[in-house]
Amino acid sequence: MNKHHESTEPADEQQITLRGPAELADALPYLMGFHPNDSVVMVALHGGRGRFGGRLRLGIPQSPTEWAPIADQLAQCLISGSEKRDSRPDAIVVFLCQDPAEGESGHEAMERLRPLAQRLRTACGALDVPVLEALCISDGRYWSYCCPDERCCPVEGNPLALPGTTVMAAAAAYAGIQVRGSLRDMETRLMPWGSSAGADQERALDSAGAVMVSRILDPDGRSEVAAETLRLARELMERLGRAPAAVPADADTHDDRLIGTDEAAAVILGLQDRETRDRAAEWMEGREAETALRLWRALARRCVGPYVEHSAAPLALAGWVSWSTGDEPGARVALGLALRADPHYTFAQLLHQACNEGLDPETLRRCLRGERGLRAGHVSADDGASGGDGGCDVRGVRRAEPTRTSAAKRRTSTRPTPGTARPGSAVARRRARGPQRQGQGQAQGRGKAQTQGQRDTGSGR
Repeated sequence: MNKHHESTEPADEQQITLRGPAELADALPYLMGFHPNDSVVMVALHGGRGRFGGRLRLGIPQSPTEWAPIADQLAQCLISGSEKRDSRPDAIVVFLCQDPAEGESGHEAMERLRPLAQRLRTACGALDVPVLEALCISDGRYWSYCCPDERCCPVEGNPLALPGTTVMAAAAAYAGIQVRGSLRDMETRLMPWGSSAGADQERALDSAGAVMVSRILDPDGRSEVAAETLRLARELMERLGRAPAAVPADADTHDDRLIGTDEAAAVILGLQDRETRDRAAEWMEGREAETALRLWRALARRCVGPYVEHSAAPLALAGWVSWSTGDEPGARVALGLALRADPHYTFAQLLHQACNEGLDPETLRRCLRGERGLRAGHVSADDGASGGDGGCDVRGVRRAEPTRTSAAKRRTSTRPTPGTARPGSAVARRRARGPQRQGQGQAQGRGKAQTQGQRDTGSGR
């Protein structure tokens, strides 16, 4: 059996030593903050004691023809990212996490994924960083692709430890580290409605867009819509805050009942404007952050049918609030979904990159506080506010992001004609930016790595 010694804390802090595949498999959800189902996870190891470094997660591509290029990309991403943030890894641990398909056993799932594991080992080895261990986790069991000894790694696999019974679980509980369920569970909270209520919400979005179009095309009307959007969003936050607390299992349904379809439509469309969205991003601390996060999640669930691309704005805001309040796993999930909805959404790209690079969100918080104070006349432009021409970058500098108008601005009817892009969609926004903007930004979503530490690349336009 392969032995591994990993420390999860700096040298002057408490260290936890993990030995062998069993303890590595048990540690994975604590490393990520959730159970990464249907995922490739790669963890960099540094030094003779195998200190954990950068962590990278990617949804397993469905087509095996994608495995070779994806393996090369992931190896390069993790190694180069680790070099920028810390140092070149001395080794890498690979996890393949996927439940069996219908009619498939865990062992068969493991064998099906074996070529992917081998591709990853080869890709890392080609960059002179060995894969110390490669594990498959499926159907409550784990297998090692590196250990040939059936006495410790039998063909049928080994069962995962019972939750909360291991040294890692005890150390995580002591440190206050929580596992938030599976990645699938976390994404479900942010996904569009699939019930009949979704049809009512889609009609409300169509109606709101038809009414807003003429107002958005007028400069004065656009300012009025922005003010109305922020005022309504604030009212909804206060309504959520006043409501009696719901049991956790019913929290999202409880919030959904408190928001009307017309109210949701108005705020969703209003948030498509970049300046309005940036103003909403100022609700990032204290009780404001708590109710804002609930609102952004609820609005993301309302972006149904052809309006799914509109969810990039509330999802990016949910990711920002999560990151600002210290919930990095939640931030990465929300930002990953935002980029799945619109791979070219600059705000989500910048936040995703900054979160992955381990930057301090206080830089952006300070900038947004300055913006708010400047409008209120409490600070000068030299006190940290960035003025209105470009807004705050996640690194606290000005950025030239194209103004994102409301979806209604480009609507001439409630339904697009054949061959046209729905106004407010990524396609329509790229057309509006012109051919020189095409191709900028990197497609992210299922094929985009989500990482911890220096673990990802991203681009802004």
